[in-house]
Amino acid sequence: MLTIGILVSACLFFYFVGYRAYAQRLDRELIRPESSRETPAIKQNDGVDYVPSKPLVLFGHNFASIAGAGPVIGPIIAMHHFGWAITLVWIVLGSVFIGAVHDYLTLMVSVRNRGSSIADIAETTMGYRAKAVFAIFLILAMLLVIAVFGVVAAKTLIAQPEMVFPTFAIIPISMILGWCIYKKNFSLKIASTVAVLAVLVNIYIGFKMPLPLPSEGVMGLPPLMCWFVVLMVYAGVASVLPVQKLLQPRDYLSTFILFGSMSLGIIALLWVAPGLNTPAWRGTMSEVQGPVWPMLFVLVACGAISGFHSLVAGGTTSKQLADETQGKAIAYGGMLTEGVVAVITVLMVGGGLYWVAPEGGGVDMAQLGFRETLQSGGWIMAFGNGYGNVVQQMLPVLGFTFASMIAVLALNTFVLTTLDTAVRITRFLVQEALGNQIPIFRNKYAVTIVVVFASYLIGATDGWQKIWPIFGATNQLIGAVALFVVATWLMAVKRPTHYVLYPAVFMVVTTIAALGWQAYQFFTAPEPNLFLGTTAVVLIGLAVFVAYEAMESLRGRRVISGPMSEVPSSAE
Repeated sequence: MLTIGILVSACLFFYFVGYRAYAQRLDRELIRPESSRETPAIKQNDGVDYVPSKPLVLFGHNFASIAGAGPVIGPIIAMHHFGWAITLVWIVLGSVFIGAVHDYLTLMVSVRNRGSSIADIAETTMGYRAKAVFAIFLILAMLLVIAVFGVVAAKTLIAQPEMVFPTFAIIPISMILGWCIYKKNFSLKIASTVAVLAVLVNIYIGFKMPLPLPSEGVMGLPPLMCWFVVLMVYAGVASVLPVQKLLQPRDYLSTFILFGSMSLGIIALLWVAPGLNTPAWRGTMSEVQGPVWPMLFVLVACGAISGFHSLVAGGTTSKQLADETQGKAIAYGGMLTEGVVAVITVLMVGGGLYWVAPEGGGVDMAQLGFRETLQSGGWIMAFGNGYGNVVQQMLPVLGFTFASMIAVLALNTFVLTTLDTAVRITRFLVQEALGNQIPIFRNKYAVTIVVVFASYLIGATDGWQKIWPIFGATNQLIGAVALFVVATWLMAVKRPTHYVLYPAVFMVVTTIAALGWQAYQFFTAPEPNLFLGTTAVVLIGLAVFVAYEAMESLRGRRVISGPMSEVPSSAE
């Protein structure tokens, strides 16, 4: 019954305290959305990037883009090192009071500023220096995101070849769906139903017809690099297509896959009511990760707050929002939904896997042991096996293999969604940063080739593994800086700033502490890692610099460098 109580309590807290109370306060005191105000999607409609979208479709795109692997990998690692109880507390409180606030306000500030990125808005509110430093950092971080997510997706295709066919079949299905909705004005319900049925058929085909690559690879490339190259090419092509052709309908369909797997998981948890077989609390210090504060708060990452979400909000979602009043459901509601995914992950893994073998035996710990699966197959196997064990207890007819495949397929679908969204966003960032100075960087095709090639170099050389240990802190740093930018914008339009300023200060302090701890570990290890240690120190410098620039703006020592033309009408 413990898992049922946790699941129900978390969902009630998300809805009533978060969406119904706190989000409405943000609307009332900070945003004051107006349906009559034209959004960038309508005012700047170009048929490619700025395209008004149906609210359900846009929710699907935003949620699919921000979810990715974040709400799965972070909670699993955190509960492994510190226990499930403290992990759940941070997920629930962080999602409502920090993560969802960050997502919603960065979206609406971008909407009020012509769909500009958070880095571009930083130039207006904090000055050119802050914008330049922030933009460079964002581009480098995004290249890492693309490389890592590309490698992760490639690994899942190798680990479960049953997913190959449905993973790529969803692309033409999505394009046909987009054509039906936007060109032929078909009923969204009917078109969605047919598309979802087509996806289900392809999942069954994939299960019956796995497509593994030969062990020697293809054209001289080993299997991992072969899939990685295919995914990089796909991401590049998808990122330059008009959003209504592939991005919107594919993300919309992907949401059905995750919602379907998530609903199945929720029903299984309520039906089976498994006990939590992993420790609730493992102490304040992990031998591997360090102290619970600050490390837990950067390990969970996307499950509570993610700086990447601000890039999605200002990169693609703000350019597709047709009505300001829809922003709360899409952004604040989207982050709370991701919080639900993180809670389900903790309960599925904690309830489906075992810390120690149960009395009486009968459990294959190589398959259902928490630490054993983490060591042999990583967090992907831990999530798939935990989910598969709980679901197959409710529906034995599915079998453990098929049930675990559902979980990994949903995960892989969202990793791919995040992948090509990240390429599109990085292209926007490069164009904003360099387009005015270097003409070739105004061309979206040239910029996309550069972005994809740079990401390929990082992934193909395994360079991403050298910096990945501090990526969680980097992601949280982006979130903290984005909150500072929002605070300076709120000050400029004479709105209260404490809703974002307090979370921003907390996250900056936490990030600096985490980076400081990691830098100390890198420099003092038996074999010091000077590269990682130096990188952590540089990131600390960035955090201090941007926080200083933001505080100077909040004290009125920085002059707003551009007209705040997209402010609420009551402040005009």
